Amino acid sequence: MSFMHEITKTLSVKIADKLATDGYIIINEILGVNLEKALYSRISHLENLSEGKIGRGMNRQKIEKIRSDKTLWLEGNEESEKEYLAWMESLQVSMNQELYMGLAEYEAHFSHYEKGAFYQKHVDVLKGSNKRLLTTVFYLTADWKEGDGGELLIYDEEGINVIKKVPPRMGTMVIFLSDKFPHEVLASKIDRYSIAGWFKGS
Repeated sequence: MSFMHEITKTLSVKIADKLATDGYIIINEILGVNLEKALYSRISHLENLSEGKIGRGMNRQKIEKIRSDKTLWLEGNEESEKEYLAWMESLQVSMNQELYMGLAEYEAHFSHYEKGAFYQKHVDVLKGSNKRLLTTVFYLTADWKEGDGGELLIYDEEGINVIKKVPPRMGTMVIFLSDKFPHEVLASKIDRYSIAGWFKGS
C-alpha cells in the first residue's frame, strides 16, 4: 500500500502562516485515505493500551477525575506508524525552515477515549519545562456525527473563552503552539480514536 509521507511546500507554508498569525491550524484530509485507514485499523485493534497519566517522570500518576483516556506510545515498529512518523519528521524540518522553531524531536501516542472518557482543561507544557513547543492531534474516529461528543475545546490564552470546538472526525489534524492554548476533551459517547503528539525543543 502506498502512503504519502512528506509534507508539500504549499501545505508547509500554509501551516507556518497560520501558526505565525493565530498560533493554531485545523486541517482536513492531509495524510491521504490509505494512511488514515491503516492507522484506524491499527488503533482500533490495539489491546495493550495503558491508563492515561498526568505529571512528569517519576511523578506521573493516574487521576481519573482529570483524564480517563487510554494510550500507547508510537514506536514505529509497524508500517503505518513509520509513515506517520515520517510525515511528522518532514513537518519538523519544514517548520524549522519556515519559522526557525528549533524543533528537535517528536513523540506521539495513540489515544482511545471509551464511552464517557474525557480530559479536563490543561496546557501541554508542564511547570518547570519548556521542551514541548508544538502539539499535534490527528483524529481517527470513524463515522463521527453531531452528538457523539469527544470534541476538542481550544481556549484563549487566558483559558476563559472557547475559540474553537473541533469535532474528532477521521482525517482532521490540529496543530497548535503547546504553551499558548489551554484545551480539553469533552466526554465521548462513542469510541474516540486519535494520535496526540509533541515536538520538543533541544
